[in-house]
Amino acid sequence: MIKGPPPTDIFPRGGSPSVFRYMSALPVRGEPVSLGEGGTPLLASRRIGPSFGLRDLYIKNEGQNPTGSFKDRGMAVAVTAARRSGARVLVCASTGNTSASLAAYASRAGLESAVVIPDGKVAQGKLTQAVAYGAKVVRVAGGFDDALKMTLRLVARSRVFYPVNSINPYRIEGQKTVSLEVYEQLGRKVPDYVVLPVGNAGNISAVWKGFRELKAWGVADGLPRLVGVQAAGAAPIAEAYSKGLGSVRPWENPETVASAIRIGNPVSWKKAQAAVRESGGMVVAVEDREIVRAREEMSRKEGVFVEAASAAPVAALKLLDGMIPKDSTVVCIATGTGLKDQEAVDWKMDSMPLASDDDSLARLLSP
Repeated sequence: MIKGPPPTDIFPRGGSPSVFRYMSALPVRGEPVSLGEGGTPLLASRRIGPSFGLRDLYIKNEGQNPTGSFKDRGMAVAVTAARRSGARVLVCASTGNTSASLAAYASRAGLESAVVIPDGKVAQGKLTQAVAYGAKVVRVAGGFDDALKMTLRLVARSRVFYPVNSINPYRIEGQKTVSLEVYEQLGRKVPDYVVLPVGNAGNISAVWKGFRELKAWGVADGLPRLVGVQAAGAAPIAEAYSKGLGSVRPWENPETVASAIRIGNPVSWKKAQAAVRESGGMVVAVEDREIVRAREEMSRKEGVFVEAASAAPVAALKLLDGMIPKDSTVVCIATGTGLKDQEAVDWKMDSMPLASDDDSLARLLSP
């Protein structure tokens, strides 16, 4: 057992649910840069879980963080550390969610922000957030991997820029708090399975770090199995897992409707593989049509509207049917709100019926 903070410090009584509620488990001190991140709901599935015979399926709705995604957990901690270090300009490469979160927390901290995006590969809702918060946005030709390489070269050339992509260890520290929160919300219980989308692969390693530390500190008795889910058109880690490979082959042109995980060369693949291996879990890939269907089901059956990537874990339940015992406690992490990715929902205003009077309104709305 590794000596860690006492449970009474990790889980203090009272206070508002937030990332910094777990300050004793974080490597930052001083006044936090916070927008009220964390404390997101863990919703018991009413219809999707029973359809698979799962008695205890939960959806952790990270879309209710301040900028609408799980990125806020890590960004709050990273920007807190950056401000104490004297950083001037925070920079990231992004498919969207990181840019929105970075810009918001930089604004909160009184720092400048810069965002590097792959041209034509970012959902408008996410980019609108970054612009609104005052970030300087620059497009680059190619995909996310190209944007990240250029960003890291920029950081290497100039100490003016402070990187806040998931290679920043403070990001991982903040994101691990979702594990502590789930443990608390389940009544101080570790779930049997945690299913989550995987893109650049930082979050799955963060989730594993959180649960692993709870066990190492003698707080929790067990550990969950982690199931990473990638889109079939952007699945280098799932490919390596299915083939039993020890390394990941980069995909040059990843393509999927799930823009948040449209990444062909994930930086944290080694940590992701280690998390899956150590937890006895797996990595699977799901087709875009299954992601779209799962997103619709989450909205219409559970009242949870998510971006496409966040529907990947629910889409994977079909593949996992028969592999997960029916009496298991399963947590699907929905990483971002659907309000960020509205163009992925197929609808047009002029296709909706128009009522001209009371009678036509009643007729059009009759069941």
